[in-house]
Amino acid sequence: MEIAKVLDAKGLACPMPIVKTKKAIGDISSGEVLEVHATDKGAKSDLTAWAKSGGHELMKDSEEDGVFKFWIKKA
Repeated sequence: MEIAKVLDAKGLACPMPIVKTKKAIGDISSGEVLEVHATDKGAKSDLTAWAKSGGHELMKDSEEDGVFKFWIKKA
């Protein structure tokens, strides 16, 4: 998977990971993938809902050592 941009949202509490993701997805082109790293436990449900509402595709998510990683393909 080719990543167009990586967003480090670690240490940020809700709603900042969503705010930063929204800004970062605006910086990439349609069809490109944004990788988001977050530590907020609410980020998984928040980013999943946000991606769906925006028509974007949450391609994959994982958790490693308390860091949640998301791969979102821009609509």
